[in-house]
Amino acid sequence: MEVMEIRPDADPADALAAVAALRRLADQLEDVAVERAMRSGWGWPQVAEALGVTRQAVHKKHAARLIAAGVTLRRR
Repeated sequence: MEVMEIRPDADPADALAAVAALRRLADQLEDVAVERAMRSGWGWPQVAEALGVTRQAVHKKHAARLIAAGVTLRRR
């Protein structure tokens, strides 16, 4: 992966705003992808492996939202 460079004359506020926007977008994409996977029958271990995190981390981050959305969650 190629590392992006920020121009020396770039406004730090603009660069930081871009980082924040990208984080929000990544979180939204993750939410959609996790919900789609769980609705397709994936379990927490599969989702965690795909995201490169622990099963506990993905469960903590997404379980309440998925339950509120009416997703049937598998037990292991």
